[in-house]
Amino acid sequence: MRPPREPTSKIAYLDQAFLGSDVARPLRILAEYLEPLEAFRREQIQDTIVFFGSARLKENGPLGRYYQDARTLAKLITEWSMSLACPPARCVVCSGGGGGIMEAANRGAADAGGRSIGLNISLPHEQRPNAYITPGLGFEFHYFFMRKLWFAHLARALIVFPGGFGTLDELTEIITLAQTKKLERPIPILLYGPDYWKEIINFEALVRHGVISADDLDLFTFIDEPAAALAHLQRVLDLNVEPETPAFAHSCQGST
Repeated sequence: MRPPREPTSKIAYLDQAFLGSDVARPLRILAEYLEPLEAFRREQIQDTIVFFGSARLKENGPLGRYYQDARTLAKLITEWSMSLACPPARCVVCSGGGGGIMEAANRGAADAGGRSIGLNISLPHEQRPNAYITPGLGFEFHYFFMRKLWFAHLARALIVFPGGFGTLDELTEIITLAQTKKLERPIPILLYGPDYWKEIINFEALVRHGVISADDLDLFTFIDEPAAALAHLQRVLDLNVEPETPAFAHSCQGST
């Protein structure tokens, strides 16, 4: 008698070909939501201070002072975060996980002896996880929109250093959420380096042409010094203990 053949079918969640298929895309998207969620619960991360900025800015490059300032500011924020008297981790530094300004932010948190988060994105060039992300708090994303969801989900504030298309995309995403009041809690936005930002974006021209209102200019604040940035955050952030960890920035619900 011929021996019975081995079954050729696989359990769906062990079938790599299926998981990589178009039809399984919702599963991959869901995985990029659930993996960070479980880690933040496990590590008791309640909320974050998010750093955006170019991966191309080098410590000793032409704009190296921004790298140094991001590192210093992340160190100051982490020292302040660790001084807060509450069990969950508050105001944890979070970056996009790559080089440049992102590396500087994670490095500054490490200088202070604290933890930091890296939300890395898989790209064919430029973006590699930096060495300063806390083990267990580094995540690799395929979908930009899921990565941006996690930036917004836990953010208590956003600090935007000079950057290119990716930084502009992330900045305008959060500004739009603030402008349209899609989030229940306000997220202060600090534009670090007024000379850079006022050259790159003519905010006053947007008002003059009527595509934004003058009040929209109050959605962000220009900052150019690490100690001033920390003082501003300490002044505007309401850090009353929230009931959840992670403490999500929930969407506002309409009346319909």
